[in-house]
Formats: sequence, structure tokens, C-alpha cells
Amino acid sequence: MISINQLTVDFGGFRLFEDITFNINPKDRLGLAGKNGAGKSTMLKIIAGLQSPTSGVVSMPKGYKVGYLPQHMKHENLRTVFEEAELAFGELKQMQARLEQKNAELATRTDYDSDAYMDLITEVTELNERLDMMGGANYHAQIETTLKGLGFERSDFGRNTGEFSGGWRMRIELAKILLSCPDIFLLDEPTNHLDIESIQWLEDFLKDYRGAVVVISHDRAFLDHVTNRTIEIVLGKIYDYKANYTKYLELRQERWEQQMNAYKNQQKMIEDTERFIERFRYKATKSVQVQSRIKQLEKIERIEVDEFDKSALNIKFPPAPHSGAITVRGRGITKAYAEHVVLDSVDFEVARGEKVAFVGRNGEGKSTMARIIMHELEHKGELVLGHGVKIGYFAQNQADLLNNEYTVFETIDRVAVGDIRTRIRDILGAFMFGGEDVDKKVGVLSGGEKTRLAMVRLLLEPVNLLVLDEPTNHLDSRSKEILKQAILDFDGTAIVVSHDREFLDGLVSKVYEFRNRKMKEHLGGIYDFLQYRKMESLRELEGRKAAAAPQPAVQPAKPEPRTQSAPQLTYEEQRERNRRRSNLEKAVARSEARIHDLEQQQKEIEDKLAAADAQEVVRLSAQYEQVQKDIEAEMQNWEKLSEEL
Repeated sequence: MISINQLTVDFGGFRLFEDITFNINPKDRLGLAGKNGAGKSTMLKIIAGLQSPTSGVVSMPKGYKVGYLPQHMKHENLRTVFEEAELAFGELKQMQARLEQKNAELATRTDYDSDAYMDLITEVTELNERLDMMGGANYHAQIETTLKGLGFERSDFGRNTGEFSGGWRMRIELAKILLSCPDIFLLDEPTNHLDIESIQWLEDFLKDYRGAVVVISHDRAFLDHVTNRTIEIVLGKIYDYKANYTKYLELRQERWEQQMNAYKNQQKMIEDTERFIERFRYKATKSVQVQSRIKQLEKIERIEVDEFDKSALNIKFPPAPHSGAITVRGRGITKAYAEHVVLDSVDFEVARGEKVAFVGRNGEGKSTMARIIMHELEHKGELVLGHGVKIGYFAQNQADLLNNEYTVFETIDRVAVGDIRTRIRDILGAFMFGGEDVDKKVGVLSGGEKTRLAMVRLLLEPVNLLVLDEPTNHLDSRSKEILKQAILDFDGTAIVVSHDREFLDGLVSKVYEFRNRKMKEHLGGIYDFLQYRKMESLRELEGRKAAAAPQPAVQPAKPEPRTQSAPQLTYEEQRERNRRRSNLEKAVARSEARIHDLEQQQKEIEDKLAAADAQEVVRLSAQYEQVQKDIEAEMQNWEKLSEEL
């Protein structure tokens, strides 16, 4: 367990934290929440031992291993992807070398009855046991599984890390941390450079991990799937919720309302007291009461209300100019970079008013197609924009097109028209430009700040086709909600390249999947598509299992080939199969519900264990082990039913 005791952090004259205390338990899945600048990343650095607090202490067991992934890092380009990932097993390699040395020493010793020889045997046995616990010679398979889970192909393993973009190099660092099997993961925005499939793989990895996890993320779906506890940092204090992100938002709303009521009551009491003091300050007969009230005001602990803005700020794109029925159409689109083909003879069509998503693994051509639509890339095939189409484009490099000499306010004021000009400061505040930030020159802004400013600028331009390439990477939760609502209210067409499932959910009605150099159309929302991909993956897995199964020595006689039009099953057979499928689907659902209930029981026992006395711990531990056995048995039942289905 990690213990954070009376932590205080000062930056110049500003106090970031004050007297913060909390514990991180061995199996916690903890999300850090709070506004940008609240101190979330600083907290991770302090726990990781990379930054010292002004006062207070972080305690952890001796030999406790911490895996820390920062948002930004420096990379070396001296190794291949696989060699870089192998660095996670430095300790294991040292143990292997020591074991080889001791085995060689054993081969030359003849003093079999001596204490020194027995000590050597014991050391070799212990080294073998530790190697087995750490994965031993199997670590190459672990590296391959992890790299592939994070989106790398086997052909990438031998490439130098310098050939990859910053986002892909971040994945390599993440792989090293995952492979090092620390006692606790400290992850700062781990999903920023991952695609949807890689995020889902990481979710599954972290949910099943034996150690603790502390994560900062603006990806709400990721937090909901991974975390079971949320600590919010507000006004230098923390609020601890035994809940995932969505439940935490509900509880925070309740707490804010209670705080606001207490604040209003206190303000009324202060006003009444100050009024009494002013009224009777100069009356000798009331001097004792006046002095008493003055001391009362001096002693009162003022209630601070969290910086939680629950007001709804509605931002709308300007009305979309009228365009043709088809906004954009592609026929035979092919794009290659040298010998590497990204898109191969792709056809697609987006109609006026549609909201569609481009999804797929990184490098499959999503951003390439967005740039082709913008006429930024040469290609083969025909791409046609509809009559009167005017595009508003957002990509990461849009920030580079801003004028560094303008202030933040001037940048927006120059494109705003009509009533919106009276609300520029509110809009900028919604995208994390508050107070004096609006008077900063664009040239001094960070890359993330410029990206957010470019997004605000786009919000105010009259267009009828939005092409947004990863628009949420540098936005907090509130800004994402405002942008999502603005796109929903937009009466034009929108194409969104994104890995943010929560952002896409309810926003798009069609998904284009980029895979194997093709674009495949899926009608429905993002979770409809993800369910389809899950079933596809299961079918692919079953296909590979069938292909790998040993063939019988004597092949049975091949049946006569059927024509395509011949019925495969009779009506009765088809009805029986449908009935069987329906029963299996219900059985799978019941099994999943039981697993969920058992896991909830397990969480409740864990919560009780944290506060139990010694006698209670024995009883609860026995309950915990029984529930764990029930979960494992039900998981086997679920796997059997799912395979049959």
C-alpha cells in the first residue's frame, strides 16, 4: 500500500495542494480527476518520486516497483522496437546471466558434502524459482503479445524507433512499462495516441492486472471501464469517491449542491453579522456584543465552493450554406507512399447532413483520406465535392497556421460575427482560456493551447462540411461535451476521425472502418460497430483455431459440392437451430449477469477488508476466496457457452 500523508505543494506564491492525505491500496483502479492545472500530473510525479513536495511524505513498501508514463518524454533512437521493449526485462536478463554463472560453477565443483556447495544449490534453486515467476525464457512471447496489442505489426519489430512518430514511440514506452510488471502503474493520458482497438486491449490488460493502477485521462469510456475509484483535486483539496468516472460525476453534483447550500447559509450569516456590527459599532451599550461578533467573524472558517461550473454553455456553428445532396464522393481512390500502399481502390459516399466517423488502427489511412478530401494529397482515382461545399478542416497542424502576433482574444474576434462577439470570453473560457490567458500572444502558447484555439476558431466559421481529425486530444471533458453538442446541432455534414468512443457515441450514425487498405461502411453508431468488430474477431479466432487443428490421417470422402442456390438446411432444421441459438444467447446473458454480481460482491468484500479488524479479516478473506472460485467457475461456464454459441 502507498500512503500519502499531509502533502503540501507550493509553486512560488501559489499553493497547489494543502495537507492532502490518502492511501492507494494494492488492487485499486484509481482515476485522478480535476480541471487542467489542478495538479493531477504533479501528483503522479510526486508519487513516482520525480518531484518533491513542499511538505508531507509519500510512503511505500521497500522494493515497491513503480511504472510511470508521463504525457511527454524524450526518446533515444539507438535500438529497434523489439530491443527497446526488451529493456523492460533488464533485471530478468541479469538473473539469467547470474544463473548461467552459478550453473557453470556447479559443473566444476566436487565438494558435494560441503556447506558452500549446499548454499550454491539453494541459490540456483531460488534463482530458477524467481525466473519462473517473472516469465523466464517466455518473455519474448510477452513482448510480442504486448507490442501487437498496442498496434505494432511483427514487421515493425526490427525497425529503428527513430522511424516512428512521437505517438508510436509513446506506445513503445507504454509497452516497456506494461512488460516491467510494476506494483503500481502511474499513467498520464495513456490513450492520447492509441486507436480504439489498442485502447480496448489496454483496458482489458489493466482490468486484469494484479497490481494497482492510477490513471489520468480525458477518455470517459476508458475511465469507466478501468477505474473503480476516483479522486478529484479541487482548490488544493481532494474528494475521494469509491466509484468510476460516470458515477463520480453524479456524486460530485450532489456534493456541489450541498456545498452551495452551506455557502449561501454562511454568507447570509456573515452579512447579518456585519450588518449588526456596522449598526451598533459606535453605541457604548452594545460594545460587548459588537466585539463578540467581530471575534466570531475572525474565527469562522470560510466555506469555499468548488470551481465546478454547472451552467450550460451552448455554442453553435453558424448556419451551414446550402450544398448539393451528395457532399463528397470517392471512386477508386488509391494512395501509396513509395512502395507502401495505404488505400487501394476505395469507393465511398457521404450525403448532406450525415455525421460519420472514420475509425481504424493508426496508419490504416484515416488521416490520409481526410487530407485527400481537403485536396492536400495527390492520389489516383476520382474524388468529387458536391455543389457549393465549403469545408472547415481541423487537424493537429492547424495550430501552425495561426498568426503568432495576435492575442488569443484577437484571433477569435477577427472571425466572430454577430451576437457571438459579446460571448467570446465565455467561449474561450469553455476551452480553458480564462482570465489573463485571453491577452497572451499566440506565439507563446503551448502546442496543446494552440490546438484548442484553432478549434474555437473553426467553431465560428460558416461552412457546410466539417472534417475533424482527432479533435478531442487536447480537450478536457467539459470542452468535449460543448464541442460534441455543437456538432450535433450543426445542420451541415461532419466527418470525424477519432478514437474517443464517448465523444462519438450518439454523435455519428455511420462508421467507415479503415482496414487492409479498404474503407468498409457500417450503419449505426460507434458501439454498434464495436460489437460487430468483437464478433468478427471471435470468428477470425475460431477460423485460425480450425485451420491449426490437426487433420485426421484418413480423409473422409468429400461430399458432392452444393450449388449456391441449394438450401443448406430444411425448414425444421433451421427452426431448431434458431431455437438453440436463442437459448444459448439467454444462457450467455445470464452467465454474464452472474459474473457481474459476483464481481460486485468481491468489491464489497474488498471495501470491508480495508476497515476490518484481525478477526473480521479471517472471515472476510474466506468469503473473498469462495467468491473468487465462483467467478472462475462461472467464467469457464461463460467460455463454454460462448464457444458453443
